[in-house]
Amino acid sequence: MSFEISNELIDEVKQFIQIEDDAHLQEMLSEIHFADIAEILEELNLPQATYLIKLLDSEKTSEALMELEDDFRERILENLSIKEIAEELEEMDTDDAADIVAELPEVRAEKVIAEIEDEKLAEDIKELLKYEEDTAGGLMAKELVKVKETWTVAGCVREMRRQAENVTRVHSIYVVDKEGRLKGRLSLKDLLTATAKTHISEVYIPKVDFVRVDTEGEEVARIMQKYDLEAIPVIDDNGILVGRVTIDDMVDFIKDEAEKDYQLAAGISQDVEADDNVWELTRARLPWLILGLFGGLGSVFIMEGFEELMTDPKNKSLFFYTPLIAAMAGNVGVQSSAIIVQGLANNVVKGSLLSRLLKEISLSLINGIALALLIIIFGFIMNYDIFFSITIAVALMCVIIVAALIGTFVPIVLDKRGIDPAIATGPFITTSNDIFGIFLFFYIAKLILGF
Repeated sequence: MSFEISNELIDEVKQFIQIEDDAHLQEMLSEIHFADIAEILEELNLPQATYLIKLLDSEKTSEALMELEDDFRERILENLSIKEIAEELEEMDTDDAADIVAELPEVRAEKVIAEIEDEKLAEDIKELLKYEEDTAGGLMAKELVKVKETWTVAGCVREMRRQAENVTRVHSIYVVDKEGRLKGRLSLKDLLTATAKTHISEVYIPKVDFVRVDTEGEEVARIMQKYDLEAIPVIDDNGILVGRVTIDDMVDFIKDEAEKDYQLAAGISQDVEADDNVWELTRARLPWLILGLFGGLGSVFIMEGFEELMTDPKNKSLFFYTPLIAAMAGNVGVQSSAIIVQGLANNVVKGSLLSRLLKEISLSLINGIALALLIIIFGFIMNYDIFFSITIAVALMCVIIVAALIGTFVPIVLDKRGIDPAIATGPFITTSNDIFGIFLFFYIAKLILGF
């Protein structure tokens, strides 16, 4: 049965911290998983959490720190000394250690790296910090098991035992040449069945999937998903094996990207959390709200341009259908853009832009005709004039087609220009479709009703 954190446990931890009963705290938390430790920390205030981090062994707290929300972790790090942070880093994988250092102010980060006793770890952290955050180089860890193709099986096993001491999980064994260039991978089965004097060059598998240090994170995720990989090696421009990206790091990356895309789709322009201060939340939301405001003002000017149509007593009912048209335009646009954005993310949007738009027109015609027929039936039930019902139906059909085209066209164009297409699924699409929808509605009404 999984461990559960109760209010009683949290209260007990707080009580022991208050009276500084370190022995009981260490005994209580010694067998608890680091992920549960992280959950306990987030239930405490900052001084209590800092006390616990300083008390417990760095082997456990280093893992727990990586499970915390970024803002809370940063506040805890501010309360730790340079030496205490260095001790935490020495228990982490290089990629996690680099992430922690990247969160620190520049001057403090340099002091922390200088304090690390393991010179190899310090150099690895410096190297990882050179790469862009969302590339394979920024996501990779330096810990891996590699063997040279010139070694014998016996020598390979000895070296693997030595290397594995610093690797948390051995997903793959990579084979390199004497310069360190990636040559292939080694099957554990082949290693166990080969004789001790057999050279690795005779048994390794030359086919191996890899990425380069500058490969975008989304592409790394796509390759790992396509080939069902638990880890993928990373090489530099010279083909030298420099690290590996593991599935747990990729899951974290995908989660972060999904959160960013969700916020962009909701009209939030920055990566913010619910507990951020009012100013940060305002800066993230206000730009898109201003866009929506100007879009609404645009709709007002459009309606004023058809004032003659609206003031005719016979057509006053058109006004009541304005929200319906605007809502349908927004809904269809968001549907189309969401499907395209998802397709772009999964790399399944193939073919030319024209063929994609033609497909969307066909789909929109089917949906538009179905909804238009429902409008005409509704008008018949409500005893509307047949031309009035046809006006609403035709306008709705045209609005659906235009909204679908905008929802398809905009994300593809943004993606081709290197802009995150998730922007297109939020207020941008909704606002633009509202404007086009209302304009088309009144323009078609003017044509059919003869004004």
